[in-house]
Amino acid sequence: MRRLRVLTWHIHGNYLWYLSQARHDFYLPVKTTREPGYGGRGRTFPFGANVHDVPADEVRYRQFDCIFFQHRNNWERDQHELLSGEQRRLPRVYLEHDPPLENPTDQKHWVDDPDVLLVHVTPFNRLMWDCGRTPTRVIEHGVLVPDHVRYSGEIDRGIVVINHLASRGRRLGPDVFLAAREQVPLDLVGMAAEELGGLGEIQPTELPAFECRYRFFFNPIRHTSLGLAVCEAMTLGMPIIGLATTEMATAVQNGVSGYVDTNLDRLVEQMNNLLRDPLEARRLGDGARECAKDRFDIRRFARDWEHTLSEAVGVSVGRGSSSEPAPCGVR
Repeated sequence: MRRLRVLTWHIHGNYLWYLSQARHDFYLPVKTTREPGYGGRGRTFPFGANVHDVPADEVRYRQFDCIFFQHRNNWERDQHELLSGEQRRLPRVYLEHDPPLENPTDQKHWVDDPDVLLVHVTPFNRLMWDCGRTPTRVIEHGVLVPDHVRYSGEIDRGIVVINHLASRGRRLGPDVFLAAREQVPLDLVGMAAEELGGLGEIQPTELPAFECRYRFFFNPIRHTSLGLAVCEAMTLGMPIIGLATTEMATAVQNGVSGYVDTNLDRLVEQMNNLLRDPLEARRLGDGARECAKDRFDIRRFARDWEHTLSEAVGVSVGRGSSSEPAPCGVR
């Protein structure tokens, strides 16, 4: 397989770290103003030698094989400011991280171009977006956790991992979190978690060892893609409790890897049951890890991106796996 030179932006650090496991070279535009998307490699993630910083004003003079969009601003503004006319005619892939946020069923995606490949991170997202003429594909998440870190669950509390939960509105479920915390001991970590009485930010490289000591992982988000934090917790072997909305309804199987429901009272009951029964929590955690090993395998994820980017550029490659693993509990 020929290594490709892919220009993209630093939008979601964790996702970029996992994407960089693919055997291509990724180039990140950098501005001294450090505006969103232009922070380059940064120091938070241990990127390898295949991730490169490029001064933004030099981008138009570099050679790339593919332009990889990850945000509406990249599509509507950045490409016109950064790229030459020739570069704007290169093969283009747009990675959509989110479900439609303005209207859950009728929102049209701003990329309406039969010459662009629009990649969704969950089947739910592809189902809900109106993608017009744009061809679509699903590549589900793949995650990495340290080999030596596994669920222990000795802390009789649940953990919630969300950045800026207090300021991001009902969609992220701060009210759900607060209502549950009145009845269940819960710790919140993430950027600005202190605003809701949380513990603050834990660096991504330290988070697996920190969170795996908690009895369960709770996800109060109403409407988003399947969060990488959920996939990582499942890979660690943590039981998952969350709302039965979006892709969470297929990621967690009740009684096997955790519990999902649209009734918060029933979720509170399940959380308290796990606090009383650590053996049951471990059984569910084992089920979560077994599911994650199949569905969120980093090797499958990297392989899917290697093939997808090569196909977009017109390099013929053979596929070694499906880009759409079966939902957990389904074979």
